[in-house]
Amino acid sequence: MLPPFDYFTYRNARSIKRQERATRFASLAPEYHAAFTPSDRTIVNKPIEDLVSEVQIGTLSSTDVLRTYGKVAVKAQEKTNCITELLLPEAEVWAQTEVNLKGPLAGVPISLKDSIQVKGFDITLGYSRLAGKPYAEDGPIVKLLKDAGAVPYAKTALPVTLLSFESANPVWGTCLNPHVPQYSPGGSTGGEGALLALGGRIGIGSDVAGSVRVPAAWSGIYSLRCSTGRWPKNGVNTSMAGQEGVPSVFSPMARTLNDLTYFTRSIINMKPWKYDYTVHPISWRNEEESKAKSKPLRVGLMTSDGVIPPTPAIERAVATTAAALSAAGHEVVEITPPANADPFTGLHLASQLLNSDGCETFNSHFYSFEPSDPGAAQLSAIAKLPRPLRYLYYLFVRYIRRDEKWAALIRSFGPKSAAHQWKLVAKREAFRSTWHAWWDMDSQQYDFILCPVNATPAIPHKAMKDAVSSCGYTFLWNLLDYSAGVLPVSHVEPKKDALAAPYKTVLKQLGANHTLARGAWKHYDASKMAGLPTAVQVVGRRWQEEKVLGYMAAVEQALEKFQDPVTGEGGKYPLIELD
Repeated sequence: MLPPFDYFTYRNARSIKRQERATRFASLAPEYHAAFTPSDRTIVNKPIEDLVSEVQIGTLSSTDVLRTYGKVAVKAQEKTNCITELLLPEAEVWAQTEVNLKGPLAGVPISLKDSIQVKGFDITLGYSRLAGKPYAEDGPIVKLLKDAGAVPYAKTALPVTLLSFESANPVWGTCLNPHVPQYSPGGSTGGEGALLALGGRIGIGSDVAGSVRVPAAWSGIYSLRCSTGRWPKNGVNTSMAGQEGVPSVFSPMARTLNDLTYFTRSIINMKPWKYDYTVHPISWRNEEESKAKSKPLRVGLMTSDGVIPPTPAIERAVATTAAALSAAGHEVVEITPPANADPFTGLHLASQLLNSDGCETFNSHFYSFEPSDPGAAQLSAIAKLPRPLRYLYYLFVRYIRRDEKWAALIRSFGPKSAAHQWKLVAKREAFRSTWHAWWDMDSQQYDFILCPVNATPAIPHKAMKDAVSSCGYTFLWNLLDYSAGVLPVSHVEPKKDALAAPYKTVLKQLGANHTLARGAWKHYDASKMAGLPTAVQVVGRRWQEEKVLGYMAAVEQALEKFQDPVTGEGGKYPLIELD
């Protein structure tokens, strides 16, 4: 149907998909809708090694495990709207006919970001245009999972365009934060964050600017951003096919660090390069993981990216973690990033590379009047401005509003020619080279960098319109292609984390009174955010997944043992208990 009448096609496709989902949930066997039993709680809390071992030797049924996590999925969907495609009826059959129950992930239920290819199901990405087009075969990621013994049981929510730290789309609706429903669970792998926080086991998402790390931080779980070539990436769909300026990577997420480590190790030990030609044949290096978690560490501390200061709750989480590491005998040193490759230069460069098509591709999938993500819509509006108008807008922001950083992003944000794209890639490589040399200097030699995941805890729904550029703490490491993990630290507390003055006043005092910082801080309210998770990011170098997981274990151990003598900060981060 031609525009604008294809609007009705969008509405019809949306209604069909939502009705399909509702019918699948309603038609589940009664045990999926029953209350959690003591056995369910034991399965959910059992160490993954024990769970796999019991399935392998037959003392625990893979069907019983699947049904426990099916209950988790039902309850999580009711609370957060985190599931797009429910795979449970098929999963019961796969567990008996296709899944290798002698593999290293025997019987482990796996949830998947909606963008991953599963036979018999759509990949809508939240676009109604992509509905009603089920795939005939599993993609390489799913084939590998089944060969390893894992059982895919749900596909999860994401934002339309996949360029947002929210997870709302016109097909499936809005996914809610599992702790405070008025807030986002993060994005673009937000459905995974919500499901895992509410009792899910392990999931797989993708990350181009923080899309597995921000949901982990905002939902209170764990994630690992793998370097390109370490994790399979074929057998998926994306809103920006062909975008390689800042490559997207698929990566694991989990409710506990133990699960995250075991799962990552198991996948690499399955030799994923045999399933996906993009994966480098780098075997798992146990000694690097073991050494990283057991030796005295030299930690580089980046409390701020110099663009958007961390809000009080995030500042407290980072300070607590740094103090815990120091108390555990590790050396913590404040870093100064390379002067000619600072985080804002990285944000500026990465934003141009990621949207060098002028936002044309992710907008091409919409039907008429089909709503976009608020942040992506703002990016599109700037990119579509005719060059003379964009330049006038730049001049206004730069010289009338005196906002140098936002002006710099506006001036360069638009469609690029192939020649310009090549120059940007050359700058990216020079940027990476600078950081490589910086980290190798005798005065540096950090084991890892500790920093925030985002300047704020979770933001309210639709707030990406203001906070669209608040991604520098994660986007920088995508540009550099570094391995990076996220682990929870604490929760927002109204008294401890309150602003000392109105946010604009505080930003002026911090020397960050510009659009980027104001957009991020605008929605910060410690009282309304009470109970939202806070987290930190552990950043290693390229292809150092084993080390990063080891460093995360060292950080978690330090936090568990730490008790601040003044504030009382520290201790084990509490998981959400099953209802």
